[in-house]
Parts: sequence; C-alpha cells; structure tokens
Amino acid sequence: MKAKIGTSILTADFANLGAAFKMLERHPVIGYIHMDVMDGHFVPNISYGAPVVKSLAAATGLAFDVHLMIAEPERYAKDYLTPNTEFIVFHAEAVDDINRAANYIKSLGVKCGAAISPDTPVCALADALDILDQALVMSVYPGFGGQSFITTSPEKIIELYRLRRERGLSFKIGVDGGINRANISDVIAAGADIITVGSALLSAEDPEAELIAYTEIIEGGEKA
Repeated sequence: MKAKIGTSILTADFANLGAAFKMLERHPVIGYIHMDVMDGHFVPNISYGAPVVKSLAAATGLAFDVHLMIAEPERYAKDYLTPNTEFIVFHAEAVDDINRAANYIKSLGVKCGAAISPDTPVCALADALDILDQALVMSVYPGFGGQSFITTSPEKIIELYRLRRERGLSFKIGVDGGINRANISDVIAAGADIITVGSALLSAEDPEAELIAYTEIIEGGEKA
C-alpha cells in the first residue's frame, strides 16, 4: 500500500483552514489531518485543545490523526473523540504503562498509536506492538513546528518495519517532524506508512504544487 500524508495544521493559517481543507480533500495522497495537541507541560509549547479539534470535524471529511503531546493522555483522550478521529496517539514517555494506555484508548472505539521522541529507542515499544495500530517515530523533538529533520530517524523506521514483518503484525509506521522534499524519499524507503508534513506544505508559497510534488515522489517509490 502506498504511503499516505498526514497534514499537520500546527503552522497553518487558522483563519483560512476551510480553504486549506478543500485543497487537501482534492488529493487522494492525503490520508489524515494531523492534530498536534500540546499542553505546555509535557512539551514546552501550547497549541490547541479538544474544542478546536471538535469544531474542525465539521469542516472536513478527512480523518484525524490526533497526536497528544500531553501529560496524562489517558485522562484526556476521550475529549478528542469526533466522527473524524481515526487515531489517538500518545507519547510512550508520558505514561507508566504503554499497554494499559493503548488498551484504554482502543476501548473508546478508535485506533491507538504510541509515539517515541528522538531520544527514546524503538525497544520502548517492543512489548506493545501487538496492541498498537500505529507506532510514530518523532523525527524532531516534540513541541515546535519548523524544526530540522533528524537524519538518523529512518533507522528507527527500518527497525519497526523489521519487527512488524518478523512478528506478522499490521500496525502502521508513522513519522513526524521536519519532512520536506529533500527527505521524504528516505522515510518512504525506510518503510513509513503515514508521513506527517507540516510547515513545508501548508506554509509553502504554493501548497498545492508542493503537495503534487510529494504525490509524485510517493507514487514513484515505496518499500517492498
């Protein structure tokens, strides 16, 4: 299956999100709107919360990949349930028990993902991969958009891809942070399924032309 793009709206113009959604909906390569939820505690930034996510569900038919960069994700996960919510992703570093957190989120009727920050090894997720629907590799430090891609990130994607094949599992492999035309081929080749693109897309001079370029790259190569 070809990789899909998840578009982060963190650096988007919120006054014109309706137009942005209409543009994204025209392109089948867009699989998700990536919702970056930050609390100013787990990460040193504050973005938006559940009321914004819920209100945006009425503005698009695209699925939501809700990325909780927050402390106590189990406490707040249910607040992010919308008709569009497909994934709720928490950080492995934010919970005491990944399996328990994953099972709770799945009990809400949505798919569950766990993210690992750049300093967290893949082995932190090893015992939960049979439960998770998505394993998300952070290719920047969580908290701010516009950071540079950490070039060792594809190594984690490759490791997750290997573990998935060896164990016969079906979780998606996501990557988030600093993705642009210069490195998207690297994460596709490594085996990423969901590629989050933020400022490089919606802040581009011509976002639609940029998206067409990403589509051509994805169509041209995927991991066997």
